[in-house]
Amino acid sequence: MEQPVLIAGRAPQECSVYDADICILSHLRLAETCAAIASARAQTGLTRHIFVLDQGSPAAHCTALAAIIGDAPDIALFSLAQNHGVGAGRNRLAGLGHGRVIIGLDNDAQFAEPGVAARAVRRLAAAPDLAVIGFRIMAADQVSLDLTSWGYPRRLLAQAHELFACHTFVGAGHAIARAAWVMTGGYDEGFFFTWEEYEFALRAIAQGWRLEYHGDLAIIHAVAAEARVTWQSGRWRQFVRNRLLIAHDWQNAPWRERYAVRLLFYALRGLVLGLPGPTLQAFAEARRMAANRPPRPMDAAMRRQLQGRQSRRPGPHSATGPVHLH
Repeated sequence: MEQPVLIAGRAPQECSVYDADICILSHLRLAETCAAIASARAQTGLTRHIFVLDQGSPAAHCTALAAIIGDAPDIALFSLAQNHGVGAGRNRLAGLGHGRVIIGLDNDAQFAEPGVAARAVRRLAAAPDLAVIGFRIMAADQVSLDLTSWGYPRRLLAQAHELFACHTFVGAGHAIARAAWVMTGGYDEGFFFTWEEYEFALRAIAQGWRLEYHGDLAIIHAVAAEARVTWQSGRWRQFVRNRLLIAHDWQNAPWRERYAVRLLFYALRGLVLGLPGPTLQAFAEARRMAANRPPRPMDAAMRRQLQGRQSRRPGPHSATGPVHLH
């Protein structure tokens, strides 16, 4: 894969020690990306470096971003000529820095308040076995949840302001302990789009890490629909293929029966959506890719953690109300 090219700002010195890298993956959405950068620069209470990696946007887009960033010492803008996907892009971003925490922010999102990143850093430092903190993803009205980005059981919606243990996270806003990212090897770069967080989470859990959702750490998500991958243009195919690959990777009895049920479900759902072709293509791609992915049977500890309910637990970080953008 091509290597990122620095086009504006400055990378941190290799010998420097700091709390967090705030990572923004960019593709189009110039105005939203500028707002995300401003939000990251407004974070206080921690030492941090901001990394922006653009993947495949037109030259004018990168030129505009570079003009805004200039020679700023606290931010680095890198570019790639092609869009290599979410997993590969996030890996390149994380590898550019060396902060103790990797904070991910979508380029159509903003932190809800200036202290979000610092609080996430402190909480990860206080829990050495905690790999990931998922943030609350709020809609553009800054009050309601962005339900399109709720990646947890629906029964937990009522606890969206609180803290609970979980088995996945939402990439729009999150924090990962760098030690966990290094141990797991980062994201699976074969997952161009969808399910990459869940795949990462399962490998982290298998290595003894935990994940939590902290509802008082929030971002505002603009949901730039015009740049999203639609079902018709490939999202459904990647959604189905990647979920089947995860099912192949983690084979837990009765694995074959569950896999067959999943195939049947996606086949029927694909017909309902009017997408039988992409569904069959997803099946074929999953079968082909699985041939090079040795399965990983779950051990007893991993099964116990996954069989435990994703549920609220009381803690000192529980939020008491909505967080508003300042």
